[in-house]
Amino acid sequence: MSEWPEGWFRPGSGADAAPGGTDAAPGGAGGAPDGAPGGAGPVDPTVKLPSGAGRPGAAPPGGAGPPGGGPAWPSQPPSRSAPGRGGPSRPARTGRRWLRPRRIVAILCALLALLIVLVAGTYFYLNSQLIRRNVLVSYAGRPAVSAGQNWLIAGSDSRQGLTRKEERQLATGFDIGGGRSDTIMVLHIPSNGGPSVLVSLPRDSYVPIPGYADNKINAAYSLGGPKLLAETVQNVTGLRIDHYMGIGFGGFVSVVNAIGGVRMCLKAPLYDRASGARLKKGCQTLNGGQALAYVRTRHNFADQDLQRVQNQRLFLRALLTKMTSAGVVLNPFAAIPAAIGAADTLTVDQGTSLYQLVQVAFALRHPETTTVPIANANYYTVNAGDAVQWNSAEATQLFNDLKNDQPVPKSLITGSRQAA
Repeated sequence: MSEWPEGWFRPGSGADAAPGGTDAAPGGAGGAPDGAPGGAGPVDPTVKLPSGAGRPGAAPPGGAGPPGGGPAWPSQPPSRSAPGRGGPSRPARTGRRWLRPRRIVAILCALLALLIVLVAGTYFYLNSQLIRRNVLVSYAGRPAVSAGQNWLIAGSDSRQGLTRKEERQLATGFDIGGGRSDTIMVLHIPSNGGPSVLVSLPRDSYVPIPGYADNKINAAYSLGGPKLLAETVQNVTGLRIDHYMGIGFGGFVSVVNAIGGVRMCLKAPLYDRASGARLKKGCQTLNGGQALAYVRTRHNFADQDLQRVQNQRLFLRALLTKMTSAGVVLNPFAAIPAAIGAADTLTVDQGTSLYQLVQVAFALRHPETTTVPIANANYYTVNAGDAVQWNSAEATQLFNDLKNDQPVPKSLITGSRQAA
């Protein structure tokens, strides 16, 4: 018994078709139903399908389904073939390739790497632009290293970076050579996490100057520049100065202008021909020239230089608070010009880096401020006229507390206030 169903082989199909291409079996009527007289056996129902009816989705004539009244042929999915080979092509992809996660991560990594390179490059460039001088030198009797860090901050009357026209506009006078220091401050940054302390040393302070007789402290700058000033300050305070920072008129003006000015609120109008100050009462944003006039003015005050040093501390805090604010730090159009303006005109000691200057900027945002204790603000001297005499006992206590990172008594912290 054969495993193939009876009638699987049909005469008239394939190679055994009758001559002429008919489907009739020899001697019989082609198309007779199964078991009909004259038929050779059951007939394949697909034999009578019309041309094309075997394609997927095609229906027999009349839409009645396959011959014999069987169920309708199920529809078939369209054939798939490669484009250009006779079949329908695949639909085009509509997804955006550049939005794929891997590509986004690659782009972000590339941008981050570029940002790191730019920041590092800017840092090393600005660090190289600092003007370094051999200011802090060893000498016999120099104070020993103590707790925290001590900075000597000096504002000189250098006109470097100013044109003759700007000197006239800013009422600075013309550069007379030598140089003087109208601003002398000591900044102590404690190592125990306490608040920084900023102490002003009035420029007319009467102190001994190494190699010279007693004189006003700003004479040390005129006689021997920052090096002699640093030695003088170390001797009279007992503090070892770790770092020096000095800035002239031109650098001060350019930094203030680069950050879009500094907002100050004045309790009274300020007019001074000597400094060029013409400022109204109330809150206002000072540009570089106005700011320079503000920190130089002293003739309008009863205490003169003692009030001026307070104004200098107030402005320095406002300036550095803005310079370290997010609005400036995250704005390259403000931060970079300000940094370049400062770096080009700052004079620092050999051991100072840009990173340390950034630390100082943040330390000066909220320091405790005071003036060295004064015994006589109009101390008469034979060689220097009226000068400022320190209260030696209180000054010694102040500087010893700083040396040992101890809190300074509130009685020695005078703060900073504007003149009414």
